[in-house]
Amino acid sequence: MSVVSSADRVEPARDAAERGPLLLWMIFTGLTVFAAVVLARYGYFHLMVASDRTYISSVVAVLYLVTCCHCFWRTRAIAREADAARRCRAVLIGADAERALEPDAQLLPKGLVTNHIYSLVTKARTQGAGRLDQTLLLRTLADRLRGSNGFGGFASDTLMKLGLLGTIIGFIIMLAPIAGLDVNDKLAMKSSMGLMSDGMAVAMYTTLAGLVGSILVRIQYYMLDAATGRVFSDAVMLTETRVTPRLERAMDRAAEQGA
Repeated sequence: MSVVSSADRVEPARDAAERGPLLLWMIFTGLTVFAAVVLARYGYFHLMVASDRTYISSVVAVLYLVTCCHCFWRTRAIAREADAARRCRAVLIGADAERALEPDAQLLPKGLVTNHIYSLVTKARTQGAGRLDQTLLLRTLADRLRGSNGFGGFASDTLMKLGLLGTIIGFIIMLAPIAGLDVNDKLAMKSSMGLMSDGMAVAMYTTLAGLVGSILVRIQYYMLDAATGRVFSDAVMLTETRVTPRLERAMDRAAEQGA
C-alpha cells in the first residue's frame, strides 16, 4: 500500500484555484461590457459626452480601455505562468524528477518558475554542503511575476484624480456667472442659470466617470494580484518540497565524495 505525502495531497488540490485568472477576467469584463451596452442603449453615454464640455469623461473612458488591455495582457501572462508551474510540478513529482533538475535535460516547461528552479540548481552547484537558501532568488521571482502590475494602481489613482479635476472645473464653470450677475436683468439670470446647470453637469458626470472607472480598475488588478500571489506561493511550495531537498542531498553527497 503506497503512502502519499501531504505535499502530494495538497498540490493537486490547488489546481482549481490556480487555473482560472484569465477566465475570471473574461467573466468580469463580459459583465462590464453588458452593463455598458445597457447604459448606451438608454442613451446615458451620449448624454454624458454631450453634457461634458471639458471631454474629461471621454479621456477617462479611453484611459480605462487602455488599462483593460494592459490588465488582459498581464492576466494572460500570469495564466501562462500558472500553467507552466503546474506542469513543472507534474514533472518533479514523476519519475523524471532527478533528470529534470539537470539544466541540459530541458524537461521543465519554459517560464519564470523554471528559470527560478534552474537558478537554484546553478547556486547548488557552486555552493558547498549545507542548507540552500533561496530568499534572494524568491525576491527576484516575486518582482518578475509582478512585472508591470503596478500600472493598475497608477491608472486607478489617475482616473480618480481626473474625476476630481472635472469636479473642480465644473464648479468653476457653475460659479463663474455669479460674480457679475445682475438680479434685475432677467435675461442675464436665465443665461446664468443655464451656465450653472452646464457646470453642475460637468462636475457630476466627470466625478461619476472617474469613480466608476477607478473602482472597476481596482477590481481587475485585485484579481490579477491574487492570481500572481497564487503562482508565487505555488512556486515556493514546489521548490521547498521538491527541489531544494534533492539539491541539498546532492550537495551533501558531493561533499562526502570530495572528503
